Amino acid sequence: MEQLSELKIEKLQGIGPRSAEALREYGLETAADLLRYFPTDYEILEPVRTIREAVPGQMISVQARIVSAVQSHGFGKDAVISFRISDGLGFLRVNFFHMAYLKSSLRQGQERVFRGIVRDAGKYGLTLTQPRLYDPAEYALIQGQITPRYFLPAAISQKRFLAAVRQCLPKAEEMPALLPESETGTEKTTLAEAYRQIHFPESSRALEEARSRLVLEEFILFILQIRLLKASGEKQGNPCPMPRSSLADEAIRKLPYTLTMAQKRAYEQIRQELAGPHRMNRLLQGDVGSGKTAVALLALLLAVDNGYQGALMAPTEVLAEQHFAKLSALLEAWSMPVSIVLLTGSVRSAKRREILEQIRKGEAGIIVGTHALIQEGVEYQNLGLVITDEQHRFGVRQRGKLAGKGVLPHTLVMSATPIPRTLAIILYGDLDVSVLDELPGGRIPIQNALVTPAARKSAYRLIEKEIRAGHRAYIICPFIEESESLRGENVEDYAEKLKEVFPSDIRIGVLHGRQSSEEKNRIMREFAAGKIELLISTTVVEVGVDVPEATVMMIENAERFGLAQLHQLRGRVGRGSAQSYAIFVDGSGRKEKNKRLEIMIRSNNGFEIAEEDLKLRGPGDLFGIRQSGEMHFALGDIYSDHAILLKAAQIVSGILKEDPQLLSPEHGNLKEAVLKYGLKEDSL
Repeated sequence: MEQLSELKIEKLQGIGPRSAEALREYGLETAADLLRYFPTDYEILEPVRTIREAVPGQMISVQARIVSAVQSHGFGKDAVISFRISDGLGFLRVNFFHMAYLKSSLRQGQERVFRGIVRDAGKYGLTLTQPRLYDPAEYALIQGQITPRYFLPAAISQKRFLAAVRQCLPKAEEMPALLPESETGTEKTTLAEAYRQIHFPESSRALEEARSRLVLEEFILFILQIRLLKASGEKQGNPCPMPRSSLADEAIRKLPYTLTMAQKRAYEQIRQELAGPHRMNRLLQGDVGSGKTAVALLALLLAVDNGYQGALMAPTEVLAEQHFAKLSALLEAWSMPVSIVLLTGSVRSAKRREILEQIRKGEAGIIVGTHALIQEGVEYQNLGLVITDEQHRFGVRQRGKLAGKGVLPHTLVMSATPIPRTLAIILYGDLDVSVLDELPGGRIPIQNALVTPAARKSAYRLIEKEIRAGHRAYIICPFIEESESLRGENVEDYAEKLKEVFPSDIRIGVLHGRQSSEEKNRIMREFAAGKIELLISTTVVEVGVDVPEATVMMIENAERFGLAQLHQLRGRVGRGSAQSYAIFVDGSGRKEKNKRLEIMIRSNNGFEIAEEDLKLRGPGDLFGIRQSGEMHFALGDIYSDHAILLKAAQIVSGILKEDPQLLSPEHGNLKEAVLKYGLKEDSL
């Protein structure tokens, strides 16, 4: 068998060309990548219960018989399959969407174990939608097992993916540990054992130990990269000095509003550093709507004023287009002699060649784009400043590739994820951080509401009222498709249900991560233009999208999100002059109030929310989806894993004190990982 890092996934049994291509779109190319692709949640199959015990919004497994004819409504693959089941003590209606093939395998009189989320379908009574089916004998055998669930493309099932991962486990010892177990204190759980237990846990305790082992490595690598970036900037001096500031000063005078004190402070820190003795490597951290883009524009004008090019890289095409449109409009209104271009993957042929030539010759002073800015064929004449938006979506490797396009350009990283100061110090060490901790004046505070699913009808009425007034609305669902182990709304099925709730003239769109980039961009453009009025989406909508006409943000199963992510999502509304609303639906079914969600009702301040979140968050729930939205680590959560984060920082400090250039043989794997992700030898 080949080395895991060289073994292509299509050589694994059960992974054909179509599945391999779908997995490659998720960044999975080798067997080693599969081992590093961790479950999003785990499921324990509990004993079957009676239909009498079914509670709306909760997961249940019932052993029951099909007691009605299996009917099909609609046509083709979009048909809805429905029938009734009974265990002798009660009845449930069962619905399957987009699974027309089931009609030939299900028939009246069959007995199955049906596992799914119970819903109250009004006149139809309690309903199971998209339940998972088991043979009763099969269910009895697997009952009690801890089963991982993965976020996967439609082309591959959970069962096939798990089978592929199982094929890789015998050679898990090949996965290199960053550090010897003796140095990290993880002798009890080796890296190979951690990979086994994270994918095929034998017990809750073994899973917890495996996860902690892998999270520690993830944090160590991140913190080391940040510390080395800071140190390398101090060693390199300032290869792109920018003492002139006339264009930026002129822009400040012409802005249609007055900068906040926080914006002025951040701009002055950036201005002094760009003109100072060392290369800038600064994080601009600001709450949603705090005005980071204005500060970024001033920094770009400093670069152009001093004869350099400035690049602004956004994580999505839609966001890059929005940045370009805003900056272009301002530069034109101010009659500034600055050429600005947009470079994304959608720019084709002749237009792309023209833009590349403008960049190469230095005719383009400001270049806005996506990851297309770091691709082959993009040559800069004199790149002096690199700004990346939403730092948690760009690894050090991508930033390093972009920085490598210039001599040694200054770097400004923008993040809209407020992080408690105590955690920021651990994460970033002494990295230079500018904080925008106040909002521009004139904004109308968002009205917040925490409700149960029973209040949906009232929420829908508010949404319809706002749309009739010319506004737009979002409804966020945690999951792309029905998940057997999680209480959550299915985006596509939920959208179908809403088409029956809302009048037919209200235009509804669906957005989720499995759509192609082109499809996602098209949908967001249509929503921004008003061709779509109600957008049903997963959290892919959270990153910096600016639609001032959007006034309602309704979040289903809000209890399943981290507070930072809820705050980010709420920040998609309240960007215009109209009153906006955020509705958090607690689908947990618990009678007691959710203390964490109540924080969202009390405050619109992201930094205050982050501090409160840190106080309330304990260790993560191993059998629920990881609270996401903070930094986007593969496994780690800076809140519930803050003890591991502190340990990682202490280990990194010890390494840099004893072996700052990672010359020791026992630090060979760590050095290789650092170089792989974008840092250069001279950074060590």
